Amino acid sequence: MIYLTFAWRYFKAKKSTNAINIIAWVSVIAIAVGTASLIILLSVFNGFEELVKSLYADFYTDIRIGSLKGKTIFLTTEQLKAIKAMPELKSFSLTMEEKALLQNGDFPAIVTVKGVDSNYRRVSGMADKLIRGEYSLGTTDTPYTILGAGIENAIGLQSDRTLLPLTIYLPRKGTTNSADPRQSLSTDNIRAAGAFAIQQDFDNKYAVTNLGFVKRMLDMKPDEYGAAEIMLNEEGQNEKVKKELVSILGPGYLIQNRYQQNRSLYSVMQMEKWVIYGLLSLILVVAAFTMIGALTMLVLEKRKDIQLLKALGMTNALVGKIFLSEGVLLATVGGLSGVILALLTCWFQLRFHLVKLEGNSFLIDYYPVKLATADVML
Repeated sequence: MIYLTFAWRYFKAKKSTNAINIIAWVSVIAIAVGTASLIILLSVFNGFEELVKSLYADFYTDIRIGSLKGKTIFLTTEQLKAIKAMPELKSFSLTMEEKALLQNGDFPAIVTVKGVDSNYRRVSGMADKLIRGEYSLGTTDTPYTILGAGIENAIGLQSDRTLLPLTIYLPRKGTTNSADPRQSLSTDNIRAAGAFAIQQDFDNKYAVTNLGFVKRMLDMKPDEYGAAEIMLNEEGQNEKVKKELVSILGPGYLIQNRYQQNRSLYSVMQMEKWVIYGLLSLILVVAAFTMIGALTMLVLEKRKDIQLLKALGMTNALVGKIFLSEGVLLATVGGLSGVILALLTCWFQLRFHLVKLEGNSFLIDYYPVKLATADVML
């Protein structure tokens, strides 16, 4: 491949016009910067995506069984035994969610009260995210609640220091009274046991208590629940477990994995990532035009060489391959330099947290990065 030899010599040799050298190296640097920028930004998006997924994994379980229509599902004793017997399951919890009014004196807040059974701490990481108090949900007749940190602020209390109970209002099942809306509500007292902080979406929305209390307030039947939330032994078993659950439960149930429970979130994150990738790819397009300019000037400079090579019997196609190979060399040097620069930058960020996040309002104070082989290859 003689054309590669000529291309390498042209790449190394000084040009008679210094501008050609400058333009060639500018194109190499532009490709290097564009490549490094793409890898670094994709790695940062991967880091944030991993962080957000880990936060949502503390609240959303591997699989959730809900209703296709309405708010509740019915699970018989036989169905519950069949679910428990599945070898892929690590644990599962029965839950019920409903909108409620929570009031601390003169400070009210609309919350989503979530009733959970004793297995909930085995399927969710919420118990590990307490910032105050203790994980105690009380009993059906003496309920305790764990509040999101945002709800705590909204009703003006600290869960581990409050003496007086809170008042909670939940809608009565099948009861409406336009003349006196309070007659449509079940009312009871509930004490705050602790507070959790996971992510703003949850902290400003949820108050968690025991399932028996919520079912009593909503006048639910013994085999009636809002959902069953499942934790698996291993990742990657979602589809297999979903098929087994369909055979156990039959139609009328909505069975979702963690991605399906947060489809809009994951879709937006992926769309943002690839929109940024598309925009930054324009940098490489500009760099390519710079390289074309350098190659054009090189062709003009080497006209005498081209005539000599043709006189020696080289065809136009072979001459073209010389300058095409020169372009490949410029792109390869720039691309590999960009990859090395990106890898070093990401390593330094992971090791020393050089680039900080502003505001001190996030869970970490530096930009997270996660290198992916597919991104580097791309």
